[in-house]
Amino acid sequence: MNAVEISKKINMKLSKILLSFILAAIGASATAADPWPNRPIRFIVGFGPGGANDLVARAVAEGVSKQLGQPVIVENKPGAGSVVGGDYVAKSAPDGYTFYAGAAGGVVTIPMLRSNMPYKQEDLVPVGMMAVSPSIIVVNAESKIQNFKELLAQAKNKPGVTFATAGSGSTPHFVAEMLKIYAGGGYYEIIPYKSGSEGVFAVVSKQVDATSEASVVVLPQIEGGKLRPLASTWNKRITRLPNVPTTKELGYPNIFIGHWAGLFAPKGTPSEVIQKMNAAIQTALDTNALKSRLIPQGIEPAPGSQADFIKFLNDERKRLQPIVKSANMKDE
Repeated sequence: MNAVEISKKINMKLSKILLSFILAAIGASATAADPWPNRPIRFIVGFGPGGANDLVARAVAEGVSKQLGQPVIVENKPGAGSVVGGDYVAKSAPDGYTFYAGAAGGVVTIPMLRSNMPYKQEDLVPVGMMAVSPSIIVVNAESKIQNFKELLAQAKNKPGVTFATAGSGSTPHFVAEMLKIYAGGGYYEIIPYKSGSEGVFAVVSKQVDATSEASVVVLPQIEGGKLRPLASTWNKRITRLPNVPTTKELGYPNIFIGHWAGLFAPKGTPSEVIQKMNAAIQTALDTNALKSRLIPQGIEPAPGSQADFIKFLNDERKRLQPIVKSANMKDE
């Protein structure tokens, strides 16, 4: 083989190598340029199937799927008051394909009660609020307490009011403490139960005087004539219960809390992905299909920007932390 032939052979090999590099670069560029999302997305729910948080996550997942053109799969990872699900997402890849359909417990209240959280606040980035099941203060339908004013009056006279909660740091517990702090004091004997549903049953069966629980939980009992609603602790009336006043309307704006559900992403998730997901949530929540799934069950869609959600969470932490300390709430 002469020098010319050797030179041609070397050039051919170099050309093939160069071509392979070019093709690889084009392929990598094409992959990087693929618009998000290009495969199924997961919503991780920190509670078991059938609860309010699960119901909201599934309704929103269906709406978001239609907006983004990809399946959105809901997975339940219950445990430790939703902390197990939050931890799973906090430790997931921040690629925009795993989100935490969280509630107050996993990101606001439980971290106030527990010193050994497996993840930090900043490990879960707020994406947007999805919906809220406002808390309703209720008594037995046959109770002599006819309205919120009469509840406060009874609390001021011994033996006061027995109030069912779902344990230390639960939403009903916060409501009871807010009544003490912001509604003129009184005698509220807190009776803890294992769950909100058990607390509601205690009121229905006349074991305790009152409780405060998510609208989605108490609505069937109210409509069935077993419970009397006194007030909603959210900032606006519930569509399904338009005659029930809010504590704000009644002159007690600081008695404010609800069973809300929001979406979070692992730290490091690209901001453009978060904004696109937020836009998909807001569009989905504005559809009649989603409203017709949530509102009849006492759940209110709560669309808003990422900034709105971040402000809400920061305000909740500042507002609830002093109550945790004054009531000496403990992790159970």
